Amino acid sequence: MRTVNTRTLNSINTKLIAAGLVGTIFGATLTAGVARADLLGSVLKGAGIGVLVKQFQRPLNDGINKLTGSAGPGRDEATKVVPIVSIGQGGYVGAVQVSGPQAQVSRVQAVGQAEGSVVGDRFRLKALIPIDTEKPQNLQSIRRVKGVGVSAIVDVRI
Repeated sequence: MRTVNTRTLNSINTKLIAAGLVGTIFGATLTAGVARADLLGSVLKGAGIGVLVKQFQRPLNDGINKLTGSAGPGRDEATKVVPIVSIGQGGYVGAVQVSGPQAQVSRVQAVGQAEGSVVGDRFRLKALIPIDTEKPQNLQSIRRVKGVGVSAIVDVRI
């Protein structure tokens, strides 16, 4: 029968506990890092959409006008591409073309997207509302630009 030194046993136990703690901490850090990277990716995509819309606003608008056969709208009518923002969250979720009287279209800074449902959850609703800000706080605080409608939706591949 072999005898084991208690000091050696304590040293081994301490090393095993330390290794377990390091593994647990590393695993939690890795998981938190992946979650943060996913959140960061979502934020960067949202911000990226806003930047892309601003950068390509004119060619997008011209392309939609050609596609719909409304190239060269009348003097009183205008079109413009603006970002879609999620009301209450402020994140960019896409882009749309708005159309209407020149004076009203020039006031539009974004289109707010509000969501809801009726008849329980049987019907899901998405309202696209031309607004005069890119940072709506909530549905009650938005200022709708009247006389302007959404004429096209722009999808962005990311």
